[in-house]
Amino acid sequence: MASSSGTSSGSTSMQNSGSEENLQVLMDQRKRKRMVSNRESARRSRMRKQKHLDDLMAQLAQLRKENLQLITSIDITTQQYLIMEADNSILRAQVGELSHRLQSLNEIITFLSASDGAYGDSSTFNEPADSFFNPLNMSYLNQPIMASADIKKTSTGSGQIRTNKGSVEEPRDVLIGL
Repeated sequence: MASSSGTSSGSTSMQNSGSEENLQVLMDQRKRKRMVSNRESARRSRMRKQKHLDDLMAQLAQLRKENLQLITSIDITTQQYLIMEADNSILRAQVGELSHRLQSLNEIITFLSASDGAYGDSSTFNEPADSFFNPLNMSYLNQPIMASADIKKTSTGSGQIRTNKGSVEEPRDVLIGL
């Protein structure tokens, strides 16, 4: 019986060592599987990070392009604004000058109309009041002032005026004959 108990204990120890080896092999396989899985997961993570970085770089390039377009658009708009502001300044000055001239002409007309009545009834002056030779009746002065917009002039910023035909002129006063 001793021998049977010795064999059975020897066989149990072999089974134990075989099971330990199987257990060790199983643990090694699981460990390798985890390592492979972790490597694959890390590779996928790196790929996601790289894709995200590439997307961000593409977005950065697109935003820089849009920013450059906006800056160019703002520069063009600012330049057009400055040109319009200069044109408006010139037009305001012309309106002021023409308003002053119109007021002066209206004062002359009022004065001449009042003078026509005073001298027209005079008994010493026998000529008709509407005579061409009467210096107080200057109906030719009642003609409208005409302006032409054929030449567009803009300021060059240096005190000179540029016409739409490309020539540059020095500013000069234009007098309308009375």
